[in-house]
Amino acid sequence: MQAQDEFWSYLDQLVATSRIVIDRPRGSTHPRYPEVVYPLDYGYLEGTTAADGAGVDLWLGSGGVGPVQAVICTVDLLKRETEVKLLMGCSDDELQQILALTNEGGLRGILLQRV
Repeated sequence: MQAQDEFWSYLDQLVATSRIVIDRPRGSTHPRYPEVVYPLDYGYLEGTTAADGAGVDLWLGSGGVGPVQAVICTVDLLKRETEVKLLMGCSDDELQQILALTNEGGLRGILLQRV
């Protein structure tokens, strides 16, 4: 198995062995920044740990739970941190919505899609 295939397989295993918690449903606002509206369901994988010490973040599109189709690598200058966020079940339009939201204010991100 190539390294890229193995990377995506590991992410799929992480999702398959974790409970998905959606704590910011589509249309809700950010708790500290009410001008930020979540275009898709946003949450985390329970029992995992990301760079910020919380669970691994994920975006869930209209296609629902399935294989991890992409990740967004982010840099937040305000928080002075980087993270990887998982994306599942997103249409092309939804991927672009998330990418646009990720590139506002002091946050920047790049989208890496599964091939």
